[in-house]
Amino acid sequence: MGLSDLFDPDSIAVIGASKTPGKLGNDAMANAKEFDGPVYPVNPSGEGSVYGYDFVESVAETDADLALCCVPAPATPDVLQECGEAGVGAAVVFAGGFAEAGSDGKQLQEQIHHTAEEYGISVLGPNTAGHIMPHRNVFSSFVPGFDEIEAGNVAIVAQSGGVGVTATFQLDREGYGTAGMYGLGNRVNTDFDDVIPVLDADPETDAIALHIEGTSEIDATIETIHEASTPVVALKSGNRMEEFVQAHTAAPIQEYGRYEREFTDAGAIMADSMTELLDASRVLAKCPVPEGPNVGLVTAQAGPGIMMADYLQERNVNFPALTEETRARLDDILLGFTYDQNPVDTGRPMPEFGEVIDAVGRDDNVDIVLVYEIFEHSLGYPVEELEQLTNDIEKPVVFTVAGPDAALTEDRERMEELGVATFDTPERGAYAASVLAEMS
Repeated sequence: MGLSDLFDPDSIAVIGASKTPGKLGNDAMANAKEFDGPVYPVNPSGEGSVYGYDFVESVAETDADLALCCVPAPATPDVLQECGEAGVGAAVVFAGGFAEAGSDGKQLQEQIHHTAEEYGISVLGPNTAGHIMPHRNVFSSFVPGFDEIEAGNVAIVAQSGGVGVTATFQLDREGYGTAGMYGLGNRVNTDFDDVIPVLDADPETDAIALHIEGTSEIDATIETIHEASTPVVALKSGNRMEEFVQAHTAAPIQEYGRYEREFTDAGAIMADSMTELLDASRVLAKCPVPEGPNVGLVTAQAGPGIMMADYLQERNVNFPALTEETRARLDDILLGFTYDQNPVDTGRPMPEFGEVIDAVGRDDNVDIVLVYEIFEHSLGYPVEELEQLTNDIEKPVVFTVAGPDAALTEDRERMEELGVATFDTPERGAYAASVLAEMS
C-alpha cells in the first residue's frame, strides 16, 4: 500500500478512460498502455475497448494498486472513496480546482486528504501532470509523447507540472532521458520529503533535480536532503507575485534565502534556471566527486576558453599552476605559439589534443578537467585517449563540444558512455565545472 504502489505498481486503473482522442482519459490511456502489467480502463459508460483493453464499469472489478484519476475535481472525492474500498494503494489526481482555487476547492482537497488517510492511499497531486518511470515502463500522465521518453539517470521532482514536463522533454531532446518525473502539484499527502528518500534508494537515479515553489514540509525536506547520498539540485521559484503562486499550486509563500541557506547547508546545489538545474544534475549524475575544487582547463580555441575562464573566476574557482612534470610533457607536445600555463590552449584542434588533455588530467594539482574543442571531421574527438584517462584516474572530465550535430554525435555519445559529461556552450560547460568544484 501507499508509496510502494506509486513507485512500483503491479497493475493500473485509468478511471475516466475514454475512446475519444484529445480527452484526458484517452491521453492517459495512450501512455498507460506501455505498462508491462494489467491496465484497466474504468468507465461505466464505456463500451468495447480502448487501445486493446476492455472497459470495466468500476475500479472494484479490478485488482489495480495504482489509479489514474481522470475525472473533474467535484467527482474526485467519490472516486477516491471507491479506490480505497477496492484496495487501491496509490492514486494520481490530475484535476485542478482544489486548494489553489479558493474555499470550495480547499474543501474538496480536505475531503480527498481525509479519504487518503483513512484508506492509506498515497495521492500524487491533485493538480498534477502525473509521474513517469521509463525504466519500469510506467507512464502515469496525460501528456502526449511521454510514453516515448527514454530512460536516463536524472530524476525530476517538480511542484509544477509544466516545469516537470518542460524539463523532461529538454533532457530527452538533448539525448539523456530521465530516471523519472514526479509532478507533486498540490501535495495532498505526497510531498518532497516523501519522494526524495525513495529516489535516493533507487539504483536508476544518480541525481535528483527539485523544482520548488514552497512547501509546509520544508524542515522534513531539508532533513531528507541532508540524509541523501544521491546528489540533489534545487531550483526555487515563486519568489514574487504571491497571488499568482497561490493560484497555481497553493504553495506557501516562503523566503528564498532560507531555501538557499538551509538547502546548501544540507548539501544541495542551488540552480538559478531550468538549464542550470538540469546541467548540474547531469554532471553530478555522470561524474565522480572531485577531491578538490582545482580546475585544469584545456581548449583548442582561445576565445571560448577565455569566456569559460572568466565565468569560473567570477565564481572563485581555482586554476592551479601545473606541475613541472606536466609542463615538461606539454612542452614536448605543443607548438611555441600556444598558451601552456593553466588554462592550456593549443590554438586549434590537433592530432595530439588528446595527449594534452591526458597530461593536464594526470596533473596532481588538478581535480577537475574541463575541455573545449570544436569538432573537425579529419580529427574527430580524442575518444581513445579519454577512455584511457578515465580508466586510470578518478577525476571528473567535462567536455564542451561544438560543430555540426550529426557529425559529432557518435563521438559525443561515446564520451558520455565513458563517464565524460558533455555540454554544448562555453557557459554550460563552465557552469558544470563550477558545480563540481562546489561539491568537492
